[in-house]
Amino acid sequence: MSHDEPLIVDAKGLNCPMPLLKAKKALNELSPGSLLRVLATDPGSVKDFRVFATQSGHKLLESNDDGGTYSYLLEKRPDR
Repeated sequence: MSHDEPLIVDAKGLNCPMPLLKAKKALNELSPGSLLRVLATDPGSVKDFRVFATQSGHKLLESNDDGGTYSYLLEKRPDR
């Protein structure tokens, strides 16, 4: 997979903490610098992904709300 093309994790319909757990699992399988896009419908995921990025060191490049579908673009940190 190219670093330019994000892996997409569809976590729509799942409640907290499942979108974040699915993202963590996917990030563990990616190489440093790779991109991950997560789609979710849980409003609590907005705060969850912001806090997760701060605590984990991964970069939250985008956080969007498209009428109740939330999209997050993360870049895996270089050292993990």
